[in-house]
Amino acid sequence: MTETATAAARARIGASDLEIAPLSLGTNVFGWTADRDATFAVLDAFTAGGGDFLDTADGYSHWVPGNTGGDSERLIGEWIASRGARDDVVIATKVSTHPEFQGLAAANVRAAADASLQRLGTDVIDLYYAHFDDPEVPLEETVGALSALVDAGKVRAIGISNYSPERIDEWFSVTEANGFHRAVALQPHYNLVERDFETNGLRERAEREGLAVLPYFSLAKGFLAGKYRSEADVTADGASVRAGGAAPYLGERGTRVLGALDAVAAAHGASVASVSLAWLRRQPTVVAPIASARNVEQLGDLLASLALELSGEELAALADASA
Repeated sequence: MTETATAAARARIGASDLEIAPLSLGTNVFGWTADRDATFAVLDAFTAGGGDFLDTADGYSHWVPGNTGGDSERLIGEWIASRGARDDVVIATKVSTHPEFQGLAAANVRAAADASLQRLGTDVIDLYYAHFDDPEVPLEETVGALSALVDAGKVRAIGISNYSPERIDEWFSVTEANGFHRAVALQPHYNLVERDFETNGLRERAEREGLAVLPYFSLAKGFLAGKYRSEADVTADGASVRAGGAAPYLGERGTRVLGALDAVAAAHGASVASVSLAWLRRQPTVVAPIASARNVEQLGDLLASLALELSGEELAALADASA
């Protein structure tokens, strides 16, 4: 194992038996801004560097011209097959956004899971999320379908993504009333400059229900990597997807946050991205931030965050800067 892997403590996903290094590789870029060769290189480097948790979805990346959905899953499956690496990774995927499998009706959940299993080339999904709430389908039907997949041995654990606090309450009421398998993970939008999770009731539900929190957009669409600090930076890289995503965070607050990140990064000889992820990993209920890399060069800062431990004073200074 590498030095990075040795330094990183293992983390458990809720009450499941899934244990991971506390960093999740977001794979929405696979088949989009990362082609097959780049995808394989990133996966090789991620696992070699101590990472083992992959986050994908059946809808990735149907929005790209020429793609059909399931593109990320398919590339991950090809990599697993070529490397014989199924036992080396924990795979999370999601249901509800594939163009052929939209929504969370029971029959759709069953069909979508089988399609994901085929693309991934595996007989079990480690963590299976309801990707977006489907208000047209009774929660009893959705949760029951996911629970049945656990009973069938096709899914090890269930997760919830992009649900309101009130719907999470309903989810667990339905679970208890019917004896369904409990969800163990929650995937919300949360990072150093997007902190509504702390006060909107989601963290409260995660604490109450024992949900492992796995935040997406952990680097605020690239802003918390520190590359984009002004309108000029964004304009200079205008064709980049990351530049467009980072632009809304520019301004007085963004400058203050980057200044605090710079100070902590300098003290540790680390990158701004590593510090951002290390801060998020230390927040209550968070088990593993999700961050993506379209090439091996970007991956280094993500893996370095595993070994980066911030002091209480540093954590507080960063929180204060982003308040």
